[in-house]
Amino acid sequence: MVRTLSTVVNGFKNLFVCVTIALLSFSALANDAVKEGAYLAIAGDCTSCHTAPGGKPFAGGLKMANQFGYLLTPNITPDMETGIGAYSKDDFFRVLHDGVNKKDQDLYPFMPYVAYTKVTRADSDKIYDYLRTIPAVSNPVNVNNLDFPFNIRASMIVWRELFFKAGSYKPDPAQSTVWNRGAYLVEGLGHCSSCHSPRNLMGAIENSKAYTGSVIDGWYALNLTSNPLTGLGKWSAADIARFLKTGSYENKTTVLGPMEEVVHNSTGKMTDADLFAMGTYLKSIPANSSLSEERKKVDATALTGIKLYVENCSGCHQSSGRGINGVIPPLAGNPVVMADQPNNIIKVMVRGIKRRDGYIAMPSFASRLSNQEILEIANYVRSSWGNGADPNVTKSLVESIRKNPGL
Repeated sequence: MVRTLSTVVNGFKNLFVCVTIALLSFSALANDAVKEGAYLAIAGDCTSCHTAPGGKPFAGGLKMANQFGYLLTPNITPDMETGIGAYSKDDFFRVLHDGVNKKDQDLYPFMPYVAYTKVTRADSDKIYDYLRTIPAVSNPVNVNNLDFPFNIRASMIVWRELFFKAGSYKPDPAQSTVWNRGAYLVEGLGHCSSCHSPRNLMGAIENSKAYTGSVIDGWYALNLTSNPLTGLGKWSAADIARFLKTGSYENKTTVLGPMEEVVHNSTGKMTDADLFAMGTYLKSIPANSSLSEERKKVDATALTGIKLYVENCSGCHQSSGRGINGVIPPLAGNPVVMADQPNNIIKVMVRGIKRRDGYIAMPSFASRLSNQEILEIANYVRSSWGNGADPNVTKSLVESIRKNPGL
């Protein structure tokens, strides 16, 4: 009897140990999933769009203006009433994969589900697990502030039929593991094409011109194709990775506008291996034929442009546009200067730039230069020292940016 009782007790002890080990193992796996989800949320740059200025992280309310009105980004904290606390993993995956919310409503494509549909179910579940761990914030958001008829969600049915195809990313067996990882990040979580591609009148990406650059929030998102003049043709995968990590390409260029936030909240926190993979994939994107080097040139000896540049810019950027190593960025060969559209260089002259990446601050020239003078200088530097960009700055563009320098 004693031996039998001892056997039972030992059996319970062994069962307790087994259950404890199982629970600890499950807890470790759950913690790993949350950590991976946090990293994936960083790669997807969720916080930049779902955090309003001065607001709580992921609580939504960021205004996203467009030609049809504006939207406010939703609250994605686990709040039951105003966030996604009531969402299951299936609901969350449906948002990313299908662009449909828990209310069975089509999402507006300002949420880049066209890219997020490529995210795997496993990664979607990990992001969900992570979002469940962040503090719940009660923040009701009236998302839809679009003009009629775009404020009617049913109008998205036609848009989806024309421009959306659901499907997780499928690795290309003809490419390397590094290339496929980069493609998954760039095309999916990173949704790079959302900003760096022009859109048609219905707000859909023009696939034939994907990654060739586009205006967003008044800034020009640069060409990411292998075009040697306006794109990344002369960059190596390591150069791209370093730029995404630091926001700077030494003695060449630095991030501006919305890309500053992307580097701060997303790419600057990603692993070197993932950034190199992204660079590897971006290097494989062919140059778009519409952005060839056969572009209109302006006479670089134009007296007006030279005179204004010498009087206002050459003291820092030097007569040949070479800048000062590590102190003042060059204008010659700078992707910002050579971009297909000149918005960024105009904004820099109007707004100035704060000290960054070791470079000294640049003051605003808004009170010193007229719209015509800004036009002359911008066109001069875009077409000098081998830059060869179109001198396509117009007075109306300068006027528009001067009136709304923050856009």
